[in-house]
Amino acid sequence: MLAAALARAGHNVATANAVSETAQLRVSAMLPGTRLESVEAVFAESDLVLLTVPDDALPALVDSAAAQGWIKAGQFLMHCSGRYGTRVLESATAQGALPLALHPVMTFTGTSLDLKRLSGCPFGVTAPEQLHSVAAALVVEMGGEPMFVDETRRPLYHAALAHSANHLVSLVAESMDLLSLAGVADPGRMLEPLLFAALDNALTDGDQALTGPVARGDAGTVSAHIAELADVSAHSAAVYRALARRTADRALAAGILDSAGAAELLEVLAEDSGRRQ
Repeated sequence: MLAAALARAGHNVATANAVSETAQLRVSAMLPGTRLESVEAVFAESDLVLLTVPDDALPALVDSAAAQGWIKAGQFLMHCSGRYGTRVLESATAQGALPLALHPVMTFTGTSLDLKRLSGCPFGVTAPEQLHSVAAALVVEMGGEPMFVDETRRPLYHAALAHSANHLVSLVAESMDLLSLAGVADPGRMLEPLLFAALDNALTDGDQALTGPVARGDAGTVSAHIAELADVSAHSAAVYRALARRTADRALAAGILDSAGAAELLEVLAEDSGRRQ
């Protein structure tokens, strides 16, 4: 994906390494003319090497390349992991590589449609100060917007992104399942306008966008919800309780929920938690 974006910007993506058949077909479709080579050959022939392996595989790949002597002084080494900054590239930078961590804040499908998603996409950028301009230029060339993240805060940055996007998918999918159990024929259509409005309001107003029974302090309604959910899914009830507690805390801190309402809510949540365990 990022290699295709760089190619679109005019960079010559001469070689690539792809292990699986799916990855090889993707290279053929999105990078016509790019040769499939070994990892060693990619390092040998490239001024900029883009590492797009899973987060957990990145340290071993970098250390192996350094140990094998594949690193060239002055060679840009760029990864797109959200978890890591440039420290993970230290074994390569010790041999003269120039480190860049450019993480697109977007979910991708692995198809050419993803190129459109890079337009205006924020990138979490970590790089040595002297390479900030290079990192920013590469992001802009790919159609993105560079946003710098300090090396020491990279794990927290990535946790925040995963907490929002990944857990949002799980929450929405679970809500669709529950609506199906409630007899709703098209759960996605029912949720769509509500969720788009809620997301838009949250991004604009933060906690002030909170609505619903927790924000209103409707302890009886919350208790009824938990009881109903417990009848169909103990896991859903547990997630609801945890999120309701956190929502009550944030609503109280934001001045949306008064202390009396929060106390009643938390009492109900504690009672239900103890009774259902």
